[in-house]
Order: sequence, then C-alpha cells, then structure tokens
Amino acid sequence: MPVALVTGGGSGIGAATAAALARDGHEVVLAGRRADRLEQVAAGLPGARTLVLDVTDADAVTRAVAELGDVDVLVNNAGGAFGMDTVEHGRAEDWRAMFEVNTIGALLVTQALLPALRRSPHGTIVNITSTAGFITYEGGGGYTAAKHAETALTETLRLELSGSQVRVVEVCPGMVRTDEFSTTRFRGDEERAAKVYEGVDRPLVAEDVAECVAFCVRLPQHVNIDRLVVKPVAQAAQHKVWREPLPWDGERG
Repeated sequence: MPVALVTGGGSGIGAATAAALARDGHEVVLAGRRADRLEQVAAGLPGARTLVLDVTDADAVTRAVAELGDVDVLVNNAGGAFGMDTVEHGRAEDWRAMFEVNTIGALLVTQALLPALRRSPHGTIVNITSTAGFITYEGGGGYTAAKHAETALTETLRLELSGSQVRVVEVCPGMVRTDEFSTTRFRGDEERAAKVYEGVDRPLVAEDVAECVAFCVRLPQHVNIDRLVVKPVAQAAQHKVWREPLPWDGERG
C-alpha cells in the first residue's frame, strides 16, 4: 500500500486531501502541530497515522522523517495568511511567518523526504500553493510574496528532478471557504472573515481541492500535471468575483 504524507493534515484542505487519498488506497500520515486535531481526523481514516510536526522547525522535520520509513506521496499543504495590510503598513513579522510556513516548510519537508520519494516507483510531490502564487492583489503583498516563492520552488524542483521518476505537481486554488483560513488571516475576526465569501454562490470547499489532488496522484506515473488552477465558477479572476446567485438551472433572466 503506498504511503502519503499530508502536512497541515488536521483541518481544511489537508484533512480533506488525506480522506481522498485514503479512499484511493493510500496509507495516510497526517502531519501538523495540533495533536488533537490530527487524532480527530485520523479516527475516521482506517490505518491513518499521525505525526505532530512544525514544518518550519528543521530539526523536528529531520527527526520525524527518520521515523517514517517509506513514503510515496508528499502533499505540502501546510500554509496560511496573516493579516491583509498594505505593503506600506505591513508587519515584517507577518511576512516572515508567512514565508516560513508556506515556503520554508515546503522546502524542509521536501528535502527530508526526497531520498524516500526517489526510491519509490510512485514518487510524487504535490505542492498546494494558490492563485496568489502568480497573481497579486492589494493587501496581499506578504501572502502573495510567500506563494510566489513556493511556486518558484515547485518549478525549480521539477527542473532539478528531471531524469528521475518523481513527479512534481502544483495545485493552485482560488477562493476556498474553509473553517480557518480567513479567520486566521483576520486574527480571529469572524465577521470580517465571513465578508470574504459574502454573496458568493458556491465558493470552493476543501473537498473540491482534495479531489484535484487525488486526481493528479492517481494518474499513471508518466503523467505529470505541472499546474492545476482551480476556482469556483463565481470567481472569474482574482479580482473579479460574482456576488449574486448563479443560474445553475438555466439562463439568467
């Protein structure tokens, strides 16, 4: 049974991705900082293991990976946004934190697992980045900088692994409504977080992104989806979101 490690596996896209991969026959390892959330997710997935891990701690990553054994699929999902200040008023500590969790975390876990992934006939790395990895917007300077860096990491890694059987996939979600992303970004302000999705008819949910990851992983090993961009129908572009009901059953009058 192939083994899949999913970082940020205790909630949101990570938890949904773990469930999708488990359904497809993977033994799933859920990695994250909150043991209680990991155990809660693992309880619903037969054979799932948990790994309490801060992906930004290089020593902790090295120690944890040494205990894992074989791994066939790595999903670098851990990440997040902190604040939505302009560049002029941005907090350097927020920028550092976003770069650490989104980019450095993916770097450290990838480095630690590459020997195992090279040994596997199914070696696959999926980096869950964002449309923010190639598009900027006001108030998103720190987050888009971190995600641009993660996209650059992904593209560079694919070039450097040329000649191996390891696939490097980037899944780039647009607007996804999860329990924590916007609430964390706005420092617990649930009212402000809710306004991000106000009026949007069917934003993506975590399970939608998880299906995209599972699709990329289940393809034959010689097939590499370099970049899969996924947005809700209501989001035509990063800056253009339709905030009224959509005519799912026919033309709008």
